[in-house]
Amino acid sequence: MTCGCGDESSVKSRRSAIGGVMGMGLAAASIPFVTGSESRAEARTLLESPTPDEALAALMAGNERYIKGNMIPDDHVSTRARLVDGQAPHAIILRCADSRVSPEIVFDQGLGEIFVCGVAGNIPTPDIVASMEFAVAVLGSGLIVVMGHSSCGAVDAAVKHIDSVESLPGSLPGLVSQILPAAIETKDSSGDRLQNAIAANVVNGMQRLPKMSEILKDGQDAGTLKIVGGVYDLKSGRFNLVEG
Repeated sequence: MTCGCGDESSVKSRRSAIGGVMGMGLAAASIPFVTGSESRAEARTLLESPTPDEALAALMAGNERYIKGNMIPDDHVSTRARLVDGQAPHAIILRCADSRVSPEIVFDQGLGEIFVCGVAGNIPTPDIVASMEFAVAVLGSGLIVVMGHSSCGAVDAAVKHIDSVESLPGSLPGLVSQILPAAIETKDSSGDRLQNAIAANVVNGMQRLPKMSEILKDGQDAGTLKIVGGVYDLKSGRFNLVEG
């Protein structure tokens, strides 16, 4: 299985993210976000047809609400009725399958607001890319977030089996082999080896997505689609963006 490592310039770009997990403090004031005391319906009204930057700022504002325990209350009964005839999620999240990582909760988003794709190690598989293409081309989503997290077991497996994944059980060798590039390129980096590999794996995912899909690449080139990534800290609850 190929690793999708990319050329030397891509590797250097990825390495710039090693140990570079950083809270970017996006300008959440670009639209008047709710504080948690308003309703989900009011929050949704503020996000009708958002730009990719507005969608990202809304996710980061939601993460702040989640951290502070000031989340917006949901009326799921009325929301279900509203969503019967269609959906228009403002963001796509590629998350790890880890049970502690729920984007709807971490970003304080309601039903129909984010399009979530999940797989261990948050790697872009062909099926996940096809799902993203649907969200971009049909549903009009303008933002993709590759969401890694601290203490990721899939990345840890790549770090621990960097020389060979064949001893892993079942279908894990095929999955973990796609994370090996991050483990390899961070092997000799300073700092926490696992955390470095987690950040690098996020950047690898960000860079692979447009290479795997003309739809995603065209959207990115046109400025109608933005691809970002970050690492969710299990202890603090904070989602920190990484440079890709």
